[in-house]
Amino acid sequence: MTITLEAKLLTMLREVLGLPATFPLERQTLLLGAISALDSVAVVNLLEECETTFGFIVADEELSAEVFTSVGTLLDWVAARATVSPPQ
Repeated sequence: MTITLEAKLLTMLREVLGLPATFPLERQTLLLGAISALDSVAVVNLLEECETTFGFIVADEELSAEVFTSVGTLLDWVAARATVSPPQ
């Protein structure tokens, strides 16, 4: 079974933010300012996981609050940089 980038990223979000598997995460789900667990430490941890899992390096100048506006903006940002498929 192949795990999609979206599925892997949603799993990573739940793990990093300590959200239950039943917590609804859809493209329109707001993140920054809406989920209190998404603080600066969580952002760093999430970015490190993305770099490792999807094979890219995040440059400081690439980051902005807009990346973390919603699940959809984060998914699009990661997908545009991903160089490897998530592990199965």
